[in-house]
Amino acid sequence: MHGIARSLLLALGNLFHPRMLWLMIWPVLAALALWGTAALVFWAQMVAWLAGLMQQWVLSSSVFLSWDLSSAAAFVAKLLILLFLVPLVQLTALLILGVAGMPAMVEHVSHRSYPQLERRRGGTFAGSLWNSLAALAGMIGLFAVSLPLWLFPPLWPLIPVAAMGWANQRILRYDALAEHGAAHEMNTVFRRRRGAMFVLGALLALIAYVPVVGFFAPPVFGLVFIHFCLAELAQLRSEPIEAGVAREVP
Repeated sequence: MHGIARSLLLALGNLFHPRMLWLMIWPVLAALALWGTAALVFWAQMVAWLAGLMQQWVLSSSVFLSWDLSSAAAFVAKLLILLFLVPLVQLTALLILGVAGMPAMVEHVSHRSYPQLERRRGGTFAGSLWNSLAALAGMIGLFAVSLPLWLFPPLWPLIPVAAMGWANQRILRYDALAEHGAAHEMNTVFRRRRGAMFVLGALLALIAYVPVVGFFAPPVFGLVFIHFCLAELAQLRSEPIEAGVAREVP
């Protein structure tokens, strides 16, 4: 947890740079414009379809009862759509940031905090795109697997946080290390710090639901992941070579 707290503090300090402030704003505005337009155009259809689906399911499971659940179903449908829209906006902002913003953020952080860290370029632009698609597919899979759990209202906030937490860390960790880490170093850092990265991703997912503040969290956590991952990479390279490996070197 010490590394997480340190990375958060360093990331907040980087935000005062004008270039970082701009990267904090425009990916979120683009994501809001995209999904806001989609919600305005398809809102009525989405609410009607989801409410009808829920009402049909309830009535089919209650053979001997006939209830008019249209009002309750419409309310729940609107709530569920809003719950889905928040992570969709955040994920879209992350994807835009990963493609268009993370290289500049990595350059900013590494120049100021890790100038001696060698760049081994284990990641590529194609790899970043593939990683983002894998994160998106994985998140959809997690939502699909968890569908039965949506029947229990107390789990409604937890399911998107868990799914988005996994997707967040999957996207940000690759772009944070693509420039500096070799492929095997990236895999080692990801394996060693899997738990801490998921905590950071879940924290980002939680903050997304904080009004106003949440929409501007992705760039902040992009900086957090860069600090966290570069610090872990520097520590990995500072570790002594194992004796067995050393003996094999002539």
